Amino acid sequence: MRAQFATVTDPKEAHARCDEARRLGKRVAFVPTMGALHEGHLRLVDAARERGGFVAVSVFVNPTQFAPGEDFSKYPRDLDGDVAALSERGADLVFSPSVQAMYPEGACTQVLVSEITAGLCGAHRPGHFAGVATVVAKLLNIVGPCAAIFGRKDYQQLLVVRRLVADLDMPIEIVGVPTVRDADGLALSSRNAYLSVEERQRALAIPHGLAAAHALYASGERRASEIRAAVAVPVERAADAVDYVGVADPDSLAPILSGEIGDRALVAVAARFGRTRLIDNTVLGEDAPPVRGGS
Repeated sequence: MRAQFATVTDPKEAHARCDEARRLGKRVAFVPTMGALHEGHLRLVDAARERGGFVAVSVFVNPTQFAPGEDFSKYPRDLDGDVAALSERGADLVFSPSVQAMYPEGACTQVLVSEITAGLCGAHRPGHFAGVATVVAKLLNIVGPCAAIFGRKDYQQLLVVRRLVADLDMPIEIVGVPTVRDADGLALSSRNAYLSVEERQRALAIPHGLAAAHALYASGERRASEIRAAVAVPVERAADAVDYVGVADPDSLAPILSGEIGDRALVAVAARFGRTRLIDNTVLGEDAPPVRGGS
């Protein structure tokens, strides 16, 4: 029997409701989000429903993971629309705290995950992953023992959270869900709303570049430099700025700068189209190409 749908803002009440679900014998599944929900987020809710009898979703735009000059104040927000979508999709609890509730006056603790945060987005967004790790640790402590569901589009974030949970001995199962894409291959993102029609068309260079890497890999190519070039050339041609196109070990995120890749390799991209920063990735040897036909 589904719990009565509820929205709460108080961390203690959210914790109590999750505890009550566990007391009733239900497994809690948790989806942390920053709102402005799209189908990608809702697929995470679907995955949560498959793993738990009680689905909790947080909607919180976390200020500590935005660097100075980033888009915190302009980040899209639609709490009413989010709540309606989550209720329809089968969530049981929406937790939408204020910044003050999550970071009371005097709060001065940060959670730092080293090594896997050094490259990729970590090298271009100082302090970002400290903000991510801190807020995720807080949210997981509020929710308590659960299966926590994250999207693989934020691949580095997924690995950071897995490391966090393992290192702090948290009773949490971390589940990664494949990236959800539009029919043309572009990964769904709340930030896609910022793109003009022309910018969005140019942004397709990302999934097409990743698909080209898959095609090379399928043909037997294993040189990291050639795999990277297959992605970098179209992305650099189309984007207004490129933070990185990287090939890395999919478990440690250690960069593979030369030589040959193994049975699996992460190919990750961060690029700007207009003022919008998009990220995407694929794991060769594991994921399907992001564009049908592989090119």
